[in-house]
Amino acid sequence: MKYFLTKILFITLITTFLVSCNAVKRVPENDYLLEKNQIFVDSTKSKDPKLYNQLYQKPNTKLLGIPFRLHLFNLTTVNKDSTYQAWLKRKPNREKRMINLFSKKQVDRLGVGLSGINEWIKKAGEPPSIVDESKIKRSIKRLQAYYWHNGWFNIDIDYKLRPEDGKRATVDYYVSPFKPYFIDSIITKIDSRVADSIYQKNTQNSTIISGKQYKTLDIDAERERLTSLFRNSGLYHFEKEYIKFNADTVNTDHKVNLNLLIKDRQITNGDSTARIPFKVHSISKVNIFTDYSFLNRNKKPADSIFYKGYNIYSYDRLKYTRKAITNSILITPGEIFRDRDRTLTYNQINNLKVFKYPNIRYDVDPNDPTGKDLIANVLLTPRKKYSANVQFDVSTSNIQAFGVGFGGSLLIRNVFRGAELLEISARGSIGSSKDAVDGSGEFFDISEVGVDFKLSFPKIIFPINTNKIIPKYMSPTSNIIFGINAQQNIGLDKQNASGIFNYQWKPSNTFTHQIDIINAQYVRNLNTGNYFNVYQNSFAQLNDIAREVLDPQSPFFVQPGGSVPNIGEATLIIPGGANGFIQQSLGTQPDPDLTTAQTQEIQTINERRVRLTEDNLIFGSNYTFTKNNKESLYDEEYSRFSVKLELTGNILNAISNLTGLNKNSNDRFEVFGVEFSQYVKTELNYVKHWDLGRKNVLAFRATGGIAIPYGNANNIPFARSFFGGGPNDNRAWSAYDLGPGSSGSKDEFNEANMKIAFNMEYRYNILGSLNGAFFIDAGNIWNVLDNVEDEAAVFSRIDDIQEIAVGSGLGLRYDFDFFILRLDVGFKTFNPANNKDQRWFKGYNFSEAVYNVGINYPF
Repeated sequence: MKYFLTKILFITLITTFLVSCNAVKRVPENDYLLEKNQIFVDSTKSKDPKLYNQLYQKPNTKLLGIPFRLHLFNLTTVNKDSTYQAWLKRKPNREKRMINLFSKKQVDRLGVGLSGINEWIKKAGEPPSIVDESKIKRSIKRLQAYYWHNGWFNIDIDYKLRPEDGKRATVDYYVSPFKPYFIDSIITKIDSRVADSIYQKNTQNSTIISGKQYKTLDIDAERERLTSLFRNSGLYHFEKEYIKFNADTVNTDHKVNLNLLIKDRQITNGDSTARIPFKVHSISKVNIFTDYSFLNRNKKPADSIFYKGYNIYSYDRLKYTRKAITNSILITPGEIFRDRDRTLTYNQINNLKVFKYPNIRYDVDPNDPTGKDLIANVLLTPRKKYSANVQFDVSTSNIQAFGVGFGGSLLIRNVFRGAELLEISARGSIGSSKDAVDGSGEFFDISEVGVDFKLSFPKIIFPINTNKIIPKYMSPTSNIIFGINAQQNIGLDKQNASGIFNYQWKPSNTFTHQIDIINAQYVRNLNTGNYFNVYQNSFAQLNDIAREVLDPQSPFFVQPGGSVPNIGEATLIIPGGANGFIQQSLGTQPDPDLTTAQTQEIQTINERRVRLTEDNLIFGSNYTFTKNNKESLYDEEYSRFSVKLELTGNILNAISNLTGLNKNSNDRFEVFGVEFSQYVKTELNYVKHWDLGRKNVLAFRATGGIAIPYGNANNIPFARSFFGGGPNDNRAWSAYDLGPGSSGSKDEFNEANMKIAFNMEYRYNILGSLNGAFFIDAGNIWNVLDNVEDEAAVFSRIDDIQEIAVGSGLGLRYDFDFFILRLDVGFKTFNPANNKDQRWFKGYNFSEAVYNVGINYPF
C-alpha cells in the first residue's frame, strides 16, 4: 500500500508540474501560440499527412499531448549571465561572502557555467511556435504548388486565424481544388533519328499514360526513364537537360496535350555553337590500371597483359591474375556504351574490398574517324594488403563475478593473387567465478578461447561454369569458413568446431541469395557431470522428489559428518547421487513410494539431461533468400523479408543406409560415436518501417520458424532450437525465460522447436540525440512433433495460439552516431504461464519489470 501511494503521489506531482508550466510564457503580447493547423478540402476536414507536410509552420511537438520541449525551453532565461550578476548584487554582502567562501575567479566561472547550462537546455528545448502570417501565406503558395503538380491547375485557397483563450490560436486553411486535368495526347519531336528509334521501341514503359490524371512526378519519372534508356543504349553524350516537356491546356476541357521535345546534341567550338545528331558509341578498348596513384599518373606501366580484349597494366609487377581483375569489370570491349555497366563495375570492385573506390573515365578513341568508339580507362588503387584490429572488454554475468575479454582479427587481401580475402579472428576471455572470488580456489578459474578462419573468393567455385546462371554483375562470392571454440569451467565445458562452404550472390540491390552447400557443426561436452550444477531448477525438482521417497541415510544423499541429516535438508550428491536416483527410479526396481506423476517428472528431467549433455553432430545444407529495399543507412522507411530453409542429416543417413551401418541401442546411426541430427527447419522474418515525419518512426516485425526432427533424431539440438525473451525479442521476459507454451519457465534455459513472434514499436524524438519508444511484443515458443510430452509445452491444437505471451513497455535510446545505446523496460501484459484468471496485467509493475540494455535497435 505504501508503494502504491508513493506512485500516486509521484504521478500527481509530475502532472501538477507539467500543467502548471506556462506554455505561452515567451509569447509576446498581441501574438499567438500556434495550437494546431486544420485543412478543409471542399469544406471537409482532411487528415492527409501529405497536405500538412506542405505547411511551413507547425505546432510545437507534443508527447502525450504535452509540449515537453517547449516547457524545457521556457525554463531558460534570455540572458543567464546578466541574471546571475543581478542575483549576485541584489544583496550588498552576497558577492563579498561568495568571494570569501570560494574566490573571485571561481565566482565568475560559476556564472559562465550557469550560462552554458542555460544554453544547453535552450538548444535541447524548442522555442514557441508563434503564429506568423508571412509563413501562412508561404504555406498557401506551397499548397497551391502541391495541387498544381498533381493536376489541379485552378485552385482557390484561403485561411482563417481563430484566436483561443490564453494567447493561443488555430489556423484553418480552406482549399477548393475544382476539377483536375488529365493527360490526353503525347506528341514527340526528336531531332536525332537514332534517339527517336530508341524511344519508339520502348514507349510501352512510359510513365505518362493517356487518360491518367496529370502529375509532375510522372513527368519527372519519364525524364529519368528516358535519360537512363538513352545512356544505356549507347548515347554517351546524352544528358537529362536535352529533354523538354511542353503542356497545352488552352480550350482542352481539362485535358493536357503534352509535347516531348529532344533536340540534337549541342557542341561549342570557340565562339560558335552547333548541333550534331546523337550517335551510338561502342567500347573499343578497356584499359585497367591495377595500381594507379596520383604520383605515378605520368609514368609508363612496367608490366602488362592482354586478356579477352582487356588491357591490364601495372606500374610495378602485376600482382593479380587476369581473371580476378576482368571478372570485376562489367564494361566489355566490342559492346555498346551502357551507363549501368559503369555503375555495376563500381559496385563489383567495392565488393572485392581489395581496391579503394575506383575511377572510371571514357575517352573518344583517336583512331576512329567516325568518333563512335570509346576507350574506357579503369583506374584502381589497391588497399593495404594487411589490416588488423584489437578488442578488449570487461564483463560480469551470473556465471562469472569478473571477466576480461580480448580479441582481434587480421585481414589479408589478395591471398592467391585472385583478389581473395582471408580473415583470421581470435577471441578469448578469462574470468573469476563466484567461488574463486570467495577464496575457494584460483582467482581466474574460467576461460574460453576461439579461432575463426574465413576465406572468400570473388566467384562461384564449381566444376561447371556458372556465368550464364549467375553472371558476374551479381557479385558472386564463395566462402569457406571454419571455427573452433573451447570452454573451461563454464557450464558443461563445450568444445565446438564448425565448418561452412557457401555461395552468395545479389541479382540486384534488393535481392540476396545464399546457399550453404555444407554447414557442419560438432559439439562435444567435456564436463557432463556438472549438469545439475548448471541446471539447478531441474536439480531442485529432482531433489524434492528424492526427499519424499528416500531414507535420509540413503547413499544418494550427502552425509554430513556421519550424523543423520534432517530429511528437509537432505541434498543429492552431484553427479553420482542425482544420476543414481534417476537410474533407480526409471529402472526395473523403482522405489515403491514413487507416484506415477513423480516418475513422469523424473523421466522428463532425465530426457532433458540426456539431450543437453549428449554430443551433437550437425551436417546439412540451407538456402536463404532476402529482399531488402533499404537504400541507405539513414533510410527510415523500408521493408525487409527473409526466408531460410535448412535440411540436416539426409546425406549422412543415406550413406549410413548404403554402407549397411549398424544402429545403436537407441535404433539410431552413429558417426564417430555420435548420433547425428536429422531435421528440416524453416525460418521467416519480415520487418517494415514507416517514416511518420519529424523523427517519428513506426517499426513492425513478424518472425517465426519450425524445426521438425525425423529419421535419426526425435529432437532438435540445443544450438539450433528457438528461444524467447531478451532485449531483441519479447522484452518483458529475460532471454530463455519465456515458454515453452504455458509451462511457466521451469528450466534456466527454455527452448523449443517452434516459434511465433510479433513486435511493434513507435519511436520518437525527445530532444537532440535522445529518443524514446513505446513497444508491444507478442510471441512464444512451443514443442511440436518431437519427444517432449508435457502438454503445457506442446502446440497440439490451434487453440494453443492463445498461449502467445504479450509484453509492453517503453524505452530510451541515445544516438552516438556510430552506435545507439538502448534501455528498454518491459512489463508482462499477458502471461500464459499464470492461471487463466491471473494472466492479464498481473506483472504490470516496476518491481516485476524486466530491464534490457542493448546496442542499436532490436529490429
